[in-house]
Amino acid sequence: MTLTPMHSELLGDEAMEALFSDRSNIRYMLNFEAALARAEASQGVIPLAAAEQIRKIALDLMIEPEHLSAATARDGVSVPEFVRRIREAVGPVAGPYVHWGATSQDVTDTSLVLRLREALDIIERRLSSLAELLADMADAHRATVMLGRTRHMQAAPMTFGGKVAAWLSSVLRHLERVREVRPRVEVLSFAGAVGTLSVFGDKADAVAKQLAKELHLAQSDTVWHTQRDRIVEFADLCASVSGSLGKIGADCAHLASSEVGEISIRGAGGSSTMPNKTNPISAEMLITLARFNAGAISGVHQASLQEHERGGPGWALEWLTLPSVVITCGASLRTAEGLIKSIDVNVERMRANIDSSLGLPYAEAASFMLAEHMPRQEAQALLKEVCKSALAEQRHLRDALSQRAPELSAVQNSLFSDDWIIASTKSAIDRVLAKARALVAQKNEVAQKSAT
Repeated sequence: MTLTPMHSELLGDEAMEALFSDRSNIRYMLNFEAALARAEASQGVIPLAAAEQIRKIALDLMIEPEHLSAATARDGVSVPEFVRRIREAVGPVAGPYVHWGATSQDVTDTSLVLRLREALDIIERRLSSLAELLADMADAHRATVMLGRTRHMQAAPMTFGGKVAAWLSSVLRHLERVREVRPRVEVLSFAGAVGTLSVFGDKADAVAKQLAKELHLAQSDTVWHTQRDRIVEFADLCASVSGSLGKIGADCAHLASSEVGEISIRGAGGSSTMPNKTNPISAEMLITLARFNAGAISGVHQASLQEHERGGPGWALEWLTLPSVVITCGASLRTAEGLIKSIDVNVERMRANIDSSLGLPYAEAASFMLAEHMPRQEAQALLKEVCKSALAEQRHLRDALSQRAPELSAVQNSLFSDDWIIASTKSAIDRVLAKARALVAQKNEVAQKSAT
């Protein structure tokens, strides 16, 4: 996804875009070469002096992306020219030991993994922040009664706190997925030409283990150059996050519509010609970003189809598709946080919409109460007739029931009370909030340990 400056703030994400910039990629490739030389020297594969020279130069070297572009077009990958430039900078003595025993994909995959680790950090931080915002909103509105809607139609009463708790539950599941996916994604790619590391002989495993330690990555049990399930799983997480946030956006766009008006979004966009218009831009963009990632993820899956021990077409397709999916996930999280922070809940309008519904959303509850006096099917059939009559005559369900179902006269007050509605969502809200608080406490504990 290439965004022009005009649209980058709307649909892009600066932090994620920086991770997938050429300069970031080159920097992590250089880090790989520095760590590789150090790991090899520790096992006596290359001279220690050569390793120190390589490390010193690699960590300070600046290779501009344009210096690699022509060679990349020729070779199909940037690494041959990249290595040539490091060797030139290192000098004739240590230069031959640069990239010793590694292959192009070892460098590019490990650079990718190091950047995906940072992307996971960003995703986790933003999910945690969003979870805290949603938890506060769910708790504050646990007793705010509103209309529940199914297939765009008024259905039955619920609480706004319950709706927000459902949003929150998906965010919490994504936080769990981030932590679950890390051990499978943050893995060194180091296998040599065809996955055997044969040039290292009996020192291969020791070099790989030390290299993984240098880069704070896990050591892979086997080569994964053409086994792209790690990358696909990461991308699926990103697309799933965008999808969940798109659902929140869709709900908010509807709730903010003129006819519903149950929330308003501060800072909403305006029209070029209609002074009365405010448009739910952030909510709409969450839908846009979710739809984009739903389509883009197929490209990452297509890229996983790679031949034998190196797959050129799939490898290049991954370069085209994966960055867009990750950047879009970042944009979704950034936009969602801004949206939730800008929501004003119109409690009075929620009540007014219930009052104008003629009490019809209470029909399901009434049918179950009536089923205590007659067979369930008969009770449901009677309520359908009562609802049709109430709607045609524009009478409140309470009045229609008094005439057609006198059996409910003793329980009408409880039927149209908020108490059972609030009670029906209390336990679910409590469970989700407890989970959110536990995850936040866990995050804070990890942060404190890291600080010390």
